[in-house]
Amino acid sequence: MTHWSLSEPDIQNNHPELPSFPNKVYSIADFGAVGDGATMNTAAINSAIEACSSLGGGTVRIPPGIWLTGPLRLQSGINLHAEGGALVLFSRSFDDYPLIHTSYEGLRTMRCISPLYGADLHDIAITGKGVFDGSGDAWRPVKRMKMTEHQWKALTSSSGVTDVSGRMWWPTEQAIRGAAIAKQLIESGAAEPEAYLPARDFLRPALLQLDRCRRVLLEGTTFQNSPSWCLHPWLCEHVTIRGITVKNPWYSQNGDGLDLDSCRYVEIADSQFDVGDDAICIKSGKDADGRELGAPCENISIHDCTVYHGHGGFVIGSEMSGGVRNVSITDCLFMGTDNGLRFKTARGRGGVVENIRVRNIRMVGIPKEAITFSMFYSHAGSEHPVVVPVSEGTPVFRDFLFEHIYCTGAHQAVHMKGLAEMPIENIRFHDVNIVSKKGISMEFVRNASFADVTVTTRQGPLLSLRECGEIRLERVSPQVTDQPFMEVGGAGTSNVEIHGTGAAPYRVECAPETDTSQIRIYTGEEREAE
Repeated sequence: MTHWSLSEPDIQNNHPELPSFPNKVYSIADFGAVGDGATMNTAAINSAIEACSSLGGGTVRIPPGIWLTGPLRLQSGINLHAEGGALVLFSRSFDDYPLIHTSYEGLRTMRCISPLYGADLHDIAITGKGVFDGSGDAWRPVKRMKMTEHQWKALTSSSGVTDVSGRMWWPTEQAIRGAAIAKQLIESGAAEPEAYLPARDFLRPALLQLDRCRRVLLEGTTFQNSPSWCLHPWLCEHVTIRGITVKNPWYSQNGDGLDLDSCRYVEIADSQFDVGDDAICIKSGKDADGRELGAPCENISIHDCTVYHGHGGFVIGSEMSGGVRNVSITDCLFMGTDNGLRFKTARGRGGVVENIRVRNIRMVGIPKEAITFSMFYSHAGSEHPVVVPVSEGTPVFRDFLFEHIYCTGAHQAVHMKGLAEMPIENIRFHDVNIVSKKGISMEFVRNASFADVTVTTRQGPLLSLRECGEIRLERVSPQVTDQPFMEVGGAGTSNVEIHGTGAAPYRVECAPETDTSQIRIYTGEEREAE
């Protein structure tokens, strides 16, 4: 049996640099902004930001009120401070959002400018107890299956159009045609924003987009109702996010909370997420585009966060082609997220995800898996266990630690499915307690250990292995049921050791093709696998 250990990333003591600002304050009201919810304040607020930055920086104050505005362009040296009682409400008119070159879903592409946008900046912040609302319901398509019949009738009778299947509502005809138009333009190499105008309604922005910025602070503020992803820092360094609230409707299409993309030196703390897609997500580009950019997401600390809803509480991928490394997530609570801890990729992505520490995570009411690894995201590539030649497009997941993980009420405890040509490697579970309908399933996993793990299941064996090797279980007690402790399949399964307590029999069922001599059970004296 091979023994291994993870290197301890120096993340907790590597705090990102904070921005600094001169002690000067500029109120948007002094630049003609009116907080009546009806006056358009785009020019006034941007004038305040530009004046503050040109005079050396400081704080741009947004007083209590309802401030209707188009997109705001952040500048270096600016702390945009929304006071409690301030609602910054972004325009619902698509004409207010010009097209720009940026990044989305792992690709450098054309999108509408974000309501909050900054590029190539330093020392920027958005702070305060105010609310930034992206008016995302004006932009987002909606799937019928996510609405009640009453909600669907109200939506479709208000405005917009449905597709030919009647299963998806779109806000405009231009939006429904935009996907095909944008794809054609990208394939043709079109680079001018004007060429993409026929697809503009489809190219909905993130609420906050920061490109290539340094020393960023988001603190105290609520970000909600985004047209697409909510917060998207891309190629940023020294990012601090603390005490914020991120909200998108549960049905919001692409309604991610935070997508940290090819960033480094980041701390995310004491924040709350209630969103319609992945909540806290780590990315680094998609396929050849991400590999060419070659900018990993690295040196990330996430702690003391709560997620109320999302497709995943904490997620890496599926766009991870530039690599993800040195990530620590600790002391977080996930309630009702579809998956708890979610790691996803696909053949063709490439990239290495490694040295990931997950500690002190508590989960409740998880409809799918508490912990899931999938190398076949969106069924990309065949799930049949064929071997594909290893290439630059082969993704790698390795060196994960899960420690002090507790979950009550998941459909499945752990699901891990690697590639035949590139198994998931070096995974350690210690002090894990999960109550779920199904137990642990692993396929194409190498060098995994389970110590002091308790999984209480209602269906099937505690552990199912297929084509796995170097698997070690210590103090993993079997349940007193009529189900086997472990089911093993695959001719390639090898070197599986169970170091038990001896309190109950460890009944193992092996498929005909499995070499039973590779399954060894120790409970004070060696037992033969049944």
